[in-house]
Amino acid sequence: MTHSQGFASPLPPLHQALGEAVGGVRSAMDAGRWLRVLVDQGCDRLPLPASGRTLDRWRALARVAAADLSLAKLYEGHTDALAILAELRASAPPAHSRWGVWCAEPPDQRVEIVPQPGGAARLRGVKGWCSGAASVTHALVSGWNPAGEPCLAAVALDQLGVAVTDAGWHAVGMRASASVDVVFDDVPCTLVGEPGAYVHRPGFHHGGAGVAACWYGGLERIAQTLRGALPAAGADPHRLAHLGAIDVAMAMARAVLRETAAVIDAHPREACALECVRARLAVESAAAQVMERAARALGAGPLCRDAGFAQAMADLPVYIRQSHAERDQASHGQAVLKREGAPWAL
Repeated sequence: MTHSQGFASPLPPLHQALGEAVGGVRSAMDAGRWLRVLVDQGCDRLPLPASGRTLDRWRALARVAAADLSLAKLYEGHTDALAILAELRASAPPAHSRWGVWCAEPPDQRVEIVPQPGGAARLRGVKGWCSGAASVTHALVSGWNPAGEPCLAAVALDQLGVAVTDAGWHAVGMRASASVDVVFDDVPCTLVGEPGAYVHRPGFHHGGAGVAACWYGGLERIAQTLRGALPAAGADPHRLAHLGAIDVAMAMARAVLRETAAVIDAHPREACALECVRARLAVESAAAQVMERAARALGAGPLCRDAGFAQAMADLPVYIRQSHAERDQASHGQAVLKREGAPWAL
């Protein structure tokens, strides 16, 4: 499977199957089971980033996220893994396999990837922040070779030497994503791409913007809860003011996501880093406003009595902290300074 091949599923049947599957989601506690349902029904066969249908891909991610954010975390990781394997021209994944992308690099947890003859390798060490570790069958794992170079390896998790722990995750928000520590004790794996290829490929930034589409889907769930709670006529003016402000924030974030998808598709061999980071920051900014205003408009009732809304309000702040806040803003500001021309011309 190569980057140019993509996935053959036509979009309307995919969205129909996706709608039927996510329509059954009721509890975040079963995110692993629902990931299996989506994969088994072929709902993971999304258009690849930069394939000309990036927005369709992001709409699918947002749709899952609107149903459940922990499920979206696993679904986004799985579909991102398929895109990475395609972009780096790795072997096609086994049928019905479910993948995680475990590439966080905490300074106190560095995994060794020791190359072996013929493209094989061995994984050694503790990997942190392994989302869905108890639910997936395979993972793409980042680590470091003996030369100190960053590498990526594909590993099957049903092997001796793989230990999924219950350590490292105590959050209430995103609890069903269960991003725990996994121990690799000299586990066979396969190298994916050359050293450094994972972070230097264009899709690294494309995938990062795709995560923002998941955040946006969570915001849709929150915004729709407020909209559904208001009568068409005679609504409280303060609630209406909150709804109006939320609509503007959502429309602005949606516009940036759509523009970014178009830029990626127009320049498929480029990272489009500035645009992708801008999209993440735009959705993060919208989230701060939407969550605050929805809570103020609705009061304690839905937070206490609407399980889905309460879970989304708990999940989204944790999920968005995958962003690096002011560090990302500062990096983006530096990129804006370097960009030639008039960046804000209409």
